[in-house]
Amino acid sequence: MWVLLRSGYPLRILLPLRGLWMGWRGLPRSLAVGPPRRRYRKEALAALEVPVLPVTATEIRQYLRAHGIPFQDGHSCVRAPSPFVGASKLKDETGAATSFSLFIDKTTGRFLCMTSLAEGSWEDFQASVEGRGDGAREGVLLSEAPEAEDSEEVQRIWDRAVPLWELPEPKEAQLARVMFGLTKVTDDTLKRFSVRYLRPAHSLVFPWFSPGGLGLRGLKLLGAEGQGDRVHYMETTIPQPGAFHNLFGLPLISRRDVEVVLTSRELDSLALSQSTGLPTLALPRGTACLPPVLLPYLEQFRRIVLWLGDDLRSWEAAKLFARKLNPKRCSLVRPGDQQPSPLEALNQGLNLSRILRTALPAWHKSIVSFRQLREEVLGELSNVEQAAGVRWSRFPDLNRLLKGHRKGELTVFTGSGKTTFISEYALDLCTQGVNTLWGSFEISNVRLARVMLTQFAVGRLEEQLDKYDEWADRFEDLPLYFMTFHGQQSIRTVIDTMQHAVYVYDICHVVIDNLQFMMGHEQLSTDRIAAQDYIIGAFRKFATDSSCHVTLVIHPRKEDDDKELQTASIFGSAKASQEADNVLILQDRRLVTGPGKRYLQVSKNRFDGDVGVFPLEFNKSSLTFSIPPKSKARLKKIKDDNGLVAKKPSSGKKGAVPQISETHSDQAPNPNKPDLSKPSR
Repeated sequence: MWVLLRSGYPLRILLPLRGLWMGWRGLPRSLAVGPPRRRYRKEALAALEVPVLPVTATEIRQYLRAHGIPFQDGHSCVRAPSPFVGASKLKDETGAATSFSLFIDKTTGRFLCMTSLAEGSWEDFQASVEGRGDGAREGVLLSEAPEAEDSEEVQRIWDRAVPLWELPEPKEAQLARVMFGLTKVTDDTLKRFSVRYLRPAHSLVFPWFSPGGLGLRGLKLLGAEGQGDRVHYMETTIPQPGAFHNLFGLPLISRRDVEVVLTSRELDSLALSQSTGLPTLALPRGTACLPPVLLPYLEQFRRIVLWLGDDLRSWEAAKLFARKLNPKRCSLVRPGDQQPSPLEALNQGLNLSRILRTALPAWHKSIVSFRQLREEVLGELSNVEQAAGVRWSRFPDLNRLLKGHRKGELTVFTGSGKTTFISEYALDLCTQGVNTLWGSFEISNVRLARVMLTQFAVGRLEEQLDKYDEWADRFEDLPLYFMTFHGQQSIRTVIDTMQHAVYVYDICHVVIDNLQFMMGHEQLSTDRIAAQDYIIGAFRKFATDSSCHVTLVIHPRKEDDDKELQTASIFGSAKASQEADNVLILQDRRLVTGPGKRYLQVSKNRFDGDVGVFPLEFNKSSLTFSIPPKSKARLKKIKDDNGLVAKKPSSGKKGAVPQISETHSDQAPNPNKPDLSKPSR
């Protein structure tokens, strides 16, 4: 029999399923795209002792041919007749055969039947075709009723919201239009997209209708508040963001449409539809993620234009999403002064159709000329801060050295207290929207999550358990995922998992903690150093090819207690430091004077060459290394002939933290002056 699969895990984690790694958060099926969708599972098959590689597009085609199933090769999915619908539903009213209604993802093997709305894994599809399990061939399916709590809340908010043009006070309607930039968006456009206004919350309400308008499935509330001369927007989704797999505007799409414009905001879709008349859809999570569950709804389009915003992060997200949608059919609108976001372009009186005609193809050959790159170079020069990456909020001194966290780089981290620091380091980025995947091979995920939750709450929750649910709910909404590996794993299995996570969850940051535990003892009989070099090369290639930042934790060599760690202290050969874009060392030695407090040393920075050190103070109650706001310990630029000197504490009090400056890695050291980057004797 087919049984409904439920999950009780509080966090989103990657769970192995016969070699195919998938996200599992235990969300109600009623929150998926369209009418109440049914997710089905036969009784669990026995786990294989040997890991099975994820399914490929070639294997999918071979399987369909072997079983005589006709199929059509699409852009990101393979289309085939659905085994989950009866013969009567395979034909329309005239008796003609309908188009193939089953969509199989080429990368993950997951399927979605557009007719019955059944979905599942590649193994589920194979079991149905081969008739394994009671009722599998007949497609006996079990459905789940919608979550009553979410449905009632959605309907309650929707009933209280009113159309913007029906507000009793004209001044209130005009103020709302000004706050949301809708002064040039007509009432007809708002009515066509069924946009309403919730007066108590001063928020726009965007509905999530099932395809064909069969029912209200969810809402997104957009609030606005003034901050000086700018407006700050706040989004609230029901259900939670991780389950809000909605394409705003989907009920307005016709089967005959072959071109669509994707935006990151519902307001931009309103402006585009009104100005150009083209079909337009808004992604549910903006530039953060394009869930693969939405890909079947985009299969019908021969051309997709991605116009996601007016900053460098939007441009990077557009290139990443184009890979998932098939770059050959995608075009990208490059951000610029004359090409802002669609809503801003409408308000400025620009011609949106003309801007769409300047969209650049996402696909190109392996060799390019500078003519194809010059606009991208100009974009980085015009947006220096955005090109530097996401800045840390807890470690301002790290921003002054590394400038930010950038995609496609490899960071090697070593020293003492690595896991505790790197968890806060990654958590800082995750709270700013950087989708993060953790691979903890040394400690369990439960222990790691406990440490990160303590750092997130900035205090121990053991002493205030009544606040646990509040902090846990906030922590659960972070784009944070965990691999379930522990101990020794093959590099091929780990890389396959990382690639799957990048495809499914648009992961931008992967943390591997740590390299030695992942390798285990399998290489004792061979050249262990050569094996480590191969693994480091594999992570380097993954970071570049997937445009994903990889932070690799490596144990240091055994050094004398009176020596400080340096780049050469990284275990293994020099390949780790050579392949790395950044090398961070957490020192547990005193700087020049004062007590033996820890400090972080940036010994390599390929982005702009700035290296240096700054002090850290460990807070045992919150398990954090970030400097308290009242502390005066800061990195300062104090240079002499050597380029790096230590400044004495301003006060003679015992325990004062010395101030350390930064330097540029290209500066030549002065042999007549001490070099603090070397171990002190």
